Amino acid sequence: MKAGESYQSPFSWRYGSPEMRRIWSEENRRRLWRRLWVALAEAQTEFGLVTCEQVDDLIAHRDEIDLPRALEVEARIQHDLMAELKVYAAQCPVGGGILHLGATSMDIKDNAEVLQVRQSLDLLLPRLQALLLALAGKVEEFAGMPVMAFTHLQPAEPTTLGYRLASFAQDLLEDYETLLRARQELKGKGFKGAVGSAASYTMLFGTEGQARLEERISQALELPFYPVATQTYSRRQDYTLLSALAGLAGTAYKFAFDLRLLQSEVIGELGEPFSAEQVGSSAMPFKRNPIQAEKIDSLARAVSAAPLTAWHNYAHSLLERTLDDSANRRSLLPETFLAVDEILLALQRVINGLRVNPARARQNLERFGPFAAVERVLMAAARQGADRQEMHEVLRQLSMQAWEALGRGEANPLVDLTLADERVTRWLSPDEMRGLFAVEGYTGLAEERARAMAARIRERLA
Repeated sequence: MKAGESYQSPFSWRYGSPEMRRIWSEENRRRLWRRLWVALAEAQTEFGLVTCEQVDDLIAHRDEIDLPRALEVEARIQHDLMAELKVYAAQCPVGGGILHLGATSMDIKDNAEVLQVRQSLDLLLPRLQALLLALAGKVEEFAGMPVMAFTHLQPAEPTTLGYRLASFAQDLLEDYETLLRARQELKGKGFKGAVGSAASYTMLFGTEGQARLEERISQALELPFYPVATQTYSRRQDYTLLSALAGLAGTAYKFAFDLRLLQSEVIGELGEPFSAEQVGSSAMPFKRNPIQAEKIDSLARAVSAAPLTAWHNYAHSLLERTLDDSANRRSLLPETFLAVDEILLALQRVINGLRVNPARARQNLERFGPFAAVERVLMAAARQGADRQEMHEVLRQLSMQAWEALGRGEANPLVDLTLADERVTRWLSPDEMRGLFAVEGYTGLAEERARAMAARIRERLA
């Protein structure tokens, strides 16, 4: 069958980096299996069951992956690990006969998969660091730039663009800490045999010998092992890991969704990068669709479902092990990591090329900002002796008139209406009211906290 004539996952070519695809490739998986077989054999030399010559032979042929041959064997025997074992053993005339001594399949598979997870996190964490540092730069650049804030998708009060970005950065930093902790706490099954009791190993080496064997392999792999396991490591680890990845995807989703709203020409303050030759629509040549943000949200939705599958795999792992998680885990872990990888790559492109339109931000502030100052006017008038309830009603009436004018496409007349109303000017001078209606100075601690968050990120990642 020629290329393109059979289904291929979009994660095989479209989403994720070549580096992440290599980590979850069949070849890398089998290299890790062989690495574990060698580590087991090396540890067994201490007990005289394996010779140095046999280990040298295994090492000499460790990288000779022959996937077509292994798949051919698997088609006959219906067991992927045993097929690889047979191919590897046949390549090693001196050491092949001692491969897999005392082990069960999951002693190899489970530990190898944790190593793949570790490789994946070691790829994602630097990406996340670079993204946080780029974001910190944007936070600092726009820390003091006033923009209209929205609650309930309605104009509320001014904030700053830097503070809005700092909120995203704060969540992203927590995602980084969570994933870093997950990386540090990863554990493998170890070498405990068919049901986790290590009966095969204790038969060969005794109880103390099995402990030494496991410790030696753990040190060689720089991978801690669970002290207690069944046929597998606890699938709770998958659930915890995928929940952390879903949390990161949730942070990315919220940012991308906000960007899609702000890129809409109705608001028009921000936009993702759009190249000179980029096509927005096949039917509407004028379109500038937020394809990066939409892709982030689309992939993040898929990632959000991963913890549910992992929960079922964990909760439904009956007694010492069932195999009903095996098929979905073949795609669950690699595709989740590839999706998150693509999300981070897209976010990096968006942050680096973020388009900011100060003119539209100012226009929106002029259009909606006066409403935010009404409370200030109310408080100032009450402080001068005005009846708070009466003044509230006056300002409400003036605000409704202003909203009607906006609905007709006119400029916001609220400032002029208030300056012309004797019920207000009785208590406040025109200069006082113009100061109260000014956006500058009414963003509170936004700039200060934005800069502090950027500094915190730089300090944490230094």
